Order: sequence, then C-alpha cells, then structure tokens
Amino acid sequence: MATNVRTRDGGPATSRSASRRSRGEAPFRYLSTAAGVALLAIMAAIAVFLISEAIPALQANKANFFTELTWEPNSSREFGIAALAFGTVLSSLLALVIATPIAVGVALFISHYAPRRLAAPLGYLIDLLAAVPSVVYGLWGVAFLVPLLRTPSQWLNENLGWFPLFAGEGIIGGKTMIAGAVVLAIMILPIIAAISREVFLQAPKMNEEAALALGATRWEMIRMAVLPFGRPGVISAAMLGLGRAMGETIAVALIFPATFDITFQILTPHANSIAANIANGFGEANDIGRGALIASGLVLFIITLLVNMAARFVINRRKEYARAGA
Repeated sequence: MATNVRTRDGGPATSRSASRRSRGEAPFRYLSTAAGVALLAIMAAIAVFLISEAIPALQANKANFFTELTWEPNSSREFGIAALAFGTVLSSLLALVIATPIAVGVALFISHYAPRRLAAPLGYLIDLLAAVPSVVYGLWGVAFLVPLLRTPSQWLNENLGWFPLFAGEGIIGGKTMIAGAVVLAIMILPIIAAISREVFLQAPKMNEEAALALGATRWEMIRMAVLPFGRPGVISAAMLGLGRAMGETIAVALIFPATFDITFQILTPHANSIAANIANGFGEANDIGRGALIASGLVLFIITLLVNMAARFVINRRKEYARAGA
C-alpha cells in the first residue's frame, strides 16, 4: 500500500520507498508460488518414478509383498516388505524414545538454565553434531558401541527377560536392534535439540515473568509457560528426527545384521531396515531385484509421508499454544 506524503505545493504524493516496495511485491509473490508448485511437482515426480519402476517387480513377485518374510528377488522372485518395514519402524521409534527426552532437556538447559558464556558454545556444538557424516556414526557404532553394549544387554536379558523387548535366548548383544537404535538416537538428537532450543527461546517473556512474579520456581515457570508454548515445535522437531531415522542408510547398514525376522527382542541379532537393505542389495541386484528394492523404497516413502501427515494433524490441534502471547 502506497504511503501518502505532502509535496511542496501541498498535494499528495507517493513516496519512492513505498512505490519500490509495491513493485517488488508481485515478483516475490510469483517466485514464492513457483517454489511451492515446484516442491509439489518434485514430490509427484518421485512418487511416479517409484511406482513406475516398482510395478514390473511386483507383477513378477510370487509371494505376498506385505507379509512374506523372505527377500530373494534375484533368484526365486519371492520377496516381501514385512520384516524390513517392521525393523524400520521399530528402530526409528526406539531412537525417538531415547533421543527426544535428552534433546528436550538439552534445549531447556541451553535456553533457560545455562549461563550465556556456556549456552552459546554448547549450542554451536549441538549444531555441529548434525553435520557429522552418517558413515562416521556407523563406524563408531560398530567399533565402539556394539562391544560396549554387550554386557548391559546380557544384564537386561538376565534380569528383565520377562519383558518382551529384553527377552531372547542364544546370542545376546552384538549387532542388534538396540545398537542401531542408539546410533540413530545420537544422530537425530542434534536436530531435535536445535529446533526445540529455538522454539523455547521464542516463548513469550511476559508469560515467564508473570509466572515468576506469582512465586513460581524456575521449573514451574518452564512447565506452565514454556513447555505448553513449545509443544508444537517439539513435536515438529521429533517428526523431523523420526524422518531422518527412517531414511538413514549407511549407519544402520553397518550395524544391522541384515536378517528378515519380525521380533520385538531388541537384544538379539535380528534387525534390518528398508534403507539398509537397499544399500546392501542394490549393487548386486538384477532388473527384478532393483525393481523390488525400488518398491520397498516406495513403501518407505509412504510411511514417511503418513508420519508427517500425522504430525501435522497433531500440531494443528494445538495451534492455540503457538498463538500464546500474540
């Protein structure tokens, strides 16, 4: 909207800055619209590619794609996604359960507890952890974490074996689901912590000061004024971390033993994922095998899309907290 000023003769005139802003608004709007349309087009192109490449393999498959526990498309043309999808979802959820409380605690410490001299370097360190290549995490997990978790895994199996997650017989420890989940948790922790930190820093200061003025302790102030406001942001951060965990390839390919079993026994060497299976099998696959791997990638694409849609639904139901203090 143009701004009216008075000329020397007393008549209205349009300021140059307002006119310049009005000329730049239309191109920016068109560029923003084009960016949004391009994003939708890219998503649609990816979906079309996955479907078109997966159809021949699915037509050649003799087994049930969703329930079969074998994966041999190169030989018998029998393959299924059940075990891979189960391992993907279970490892990602375990990683999310491990990482989210720690990440939220780190974010609260940086935003509301740590002195400024410590908060800034710690925030930079958290951001740098997100830039570490996944292969480094995988090598660290194989060389250091897997041997380290063997003794705790055996203790959990002996003392808490009545619980399904810690049950199992035979080999306990080694390259297990819990080892992969811990590595994934370390990988997604910086993402969740960094986003949660920024959300907590945006909490209305008036609400925080009002709670403190009424006699609340610092933790009570955080519980009443900061956490409700930041809950949608924390959910968004957790879903971004979950998406990263589901799509992680190299780290889990180095740790998971590449078995095709559906079991909740996370302390035994029975684990695999869609991304790890694609990384391990794509180079040696024939045409049908590559189509089967692409079909599994399509399933991972759909799972990730459903997770993001569910997260958006939860966030939209809590918009009143995002508008707090407005």
